[in-house]
Amino acid sequence: MAECYQKMGDMKSAIKYALECLERENGLNHKRTIIKSKISFLISEIYIEMEQPEKAFDFLKMYQRIVVESNKTENANKVAEAEIRSIIDKSEKQIDLLERERIQKIQESKNQRLWIFSITGALLSALILSLVLYRNNKNKQKANAQLKEQKEEIQVTLEKLEETQSQLIQSEKMASLGELTAGIAHEIQNPLNFVNNFSEVSKELAEELKEETKKPKIDTEIISELAEDIVKNQEKINHHGNRASSIVRGMLSHSRTGNKRKELTDINAIADEYLRLAYHGLRAKDKTFNAEFKLDLEKDLPKINVIAQDIGRVLLNLINNAFYAVSKKTNGENKDYKPEVIVSTKLISPSGGPASPVGGGQGEVIQVSVKDNGPGIPKEIKDKIFQPFFTTKPTGQGTGLGLSLSYDIITKGHDGELKVETEEGQGTEFTIILPNK
Repeated sequence: MAECYQKMGDMKSAIKYALECLERENGLNHKRTIIKSKISFLISEIYIEMEQPEKAFDFLKMYQRIVVESNKTENANKVAEAEIRSIIDKSEKQIDLLERERIQKIQESKNQRLWIFSITGALLSALILSLVLYRNNKNKQKANAQLKEQKEEIQVTLEKLEETQSQLIQSEKMASLGELTAGIAHEIQNPLNFVNNFSEVSKELAEELKEETKKPKIDTEIISELAEDIVKNQEKINHHGNRASSIVRGMLSHSRTGNKRKELTDINAIADEYLRLAYHGLRAKDKTFNAEFKLDLEKDLPKINVIAQDIGRVLLNLINNAFYAVSKKTNGENKDYKPEVIVSTKLISPSGGPASPVGGGQGEVIQVSVKDNGPGIPKEIKDKIFQPFFTTKPTGQGTGLGLSLSYDIITKGHDGELKVETEEGQGTEFTIILPNK
């Protein structure tokens, strides 16, 4: 029934009958491993089609365990067969000894009959033994064929899971890219507005200057003032143009996928840039959202060797999560609540206290914290937040890979630490610790 519903596309009915079948099979006294393995593999397939890879993986592990137990049983049967052969050999020897004793005691007329009976018995034993070996060989071939088929099915399933994981990781990257793009657009818009405004003012001043030169009597003082105003406007246009260029250069260096080598990087600059980009990216999606965001950056923080775009991705993910958390609490009933996100950096010595201003000391680390006053993380799920595919966001708003990828980037890619401290109703603080080297 489960297989029929699966082929019909009714996954809810299919999983219902499959689980009921597994429950009944578990209730039986005898163990039919082939049936249980087929059921567990079928349930894994159904959960994959239902897009529940975590449950699918659990039943796939059950299937592998059953196959291993089946192999152990087959090995035990082989040992038993060897013992039976040994007993048969010993029995035949004892029969031969008894026959010799009887031959000595009975008449010569019966010797030929006994000899015929002995040959018949030996042939019958050989025939029975051959039949047993033939049956066992057939069963072994059948079991090997089933194992080969199951291995191929498992391989196909694993390939599908890997493909699904790759798609989810790509989805997570594209979501981060969309948020980053919105923030960059908003950030560049400010200096461009200044450039446009000062350009229009300069145009008006130039027109006034032109009109002033056409007058019969030229007022050099007015001309001088207009020229001075035009120079100031051009300086401001140049300043804000350079500001827009620096934003673009910074983002290109942080998002360049081909440059995966570590280089000396200003962590303060990355924290400043990505905090504003994350906020503006969220504002671009939700115009009603407002929150306080602060920077508490240690002055003269030394540059450290990191992969800049990877650290930027981690900070963007943590800051986005912080803004998402305070936005959830903003939608609650507490009207006096003021959402706030704080990003801070600090240089820490091996003793745990502040490090030397110059930095670079043995054992020193740089600490980057992202703190919010949102609803916090419940205790029962705190230990799961770094697991792949685990998310508390509604369906379609998160893949569950952001924190998992961030953890791998910090711990495996940079020999650092990523820790979390949280209190329900009070907020959450994620802390990145990077070695100062």
